[in-house]
Amino acid sequence: MPEEFQAEKLTESAPPAVSPALDFSDAAAFTEDLALAQLKNRDLPADEVERLSQNTGLMKSRKVRLAMASHPQTPRRVALRLIREFFNFELMHFALTPAAAADLKRVADELLVARLASISLGERISLARRSSQMVAGALLLDKESQVWKPALENPRLTEAAIVKALQRGATSPAFVEAVSHHSKWSYRLEIRAALLRNAHTPLARAIEFARRIPPSQLRDILHTSRLPEKIKAYLRKNLEK
Repeated sequence: MPEEFQAEKLTESAPPAVSPALDFSDAAAFTEDLALAQLKNRDLPADEVERLSQNTGLMKSRKVRLAMASHPQTPRRVALRLIREFFNFELMHFALTPAAAADLKRVADELLVARLASISLGERISLARRSSQMVAGALLLDKESQVWKPALENPRLTEAAIVKALQRGATSPAFVEAVSHHSKWSYRLEIRAALLRNAHTPLARAIEFARRIPPSQLRDILHTSRLPEKIKAYLRKNLEK
């Protein structure tokens, strides 16, 4: 076979050149912007996400850590390691990330709640305003009114979180009174029932709430109420009228 023909045949059958894979461990060649662009691909394979997590330079980036922890293909052990290493406000932002898995967001919330006792007053105030309903609910029990007042106005706070706080013996009289006069929460039936079970609810508000609750339900509430006996006796007496 002529050499010219052999060369032509080899050229035709040679496979196309393949560009080398990106080296995720090369911090100099892989920038934060490139990493974030890769992590926007929700189908990025798990092994590539893990290789990216091994780039110590990129892992210094808050944006990259948050994007990786919330990526659906990130191995769970990698995501959990990142979450446990988050600073307080990184935990808050992660818990509010729509794309993050619900169970991982709960882990972030629980970690943040566990840290509340050691967090500064200024941070707790900021968290009270902006955090998830779980963290805001926990901050309702804070001893400082500078904390529980903004938590009470947190747009993510739920009725259930307030009822849970009222059921705890750690609630302050000032907090209970604030809830009993709150323009939004004091009109909720479940919250009124919780207030009638709380020992610190002011007498005037207890009487007003009791008048708006069916007698049969009020009897059940008073049976488990921690209100002073004199107040419960007064409310029971009114039931007979």
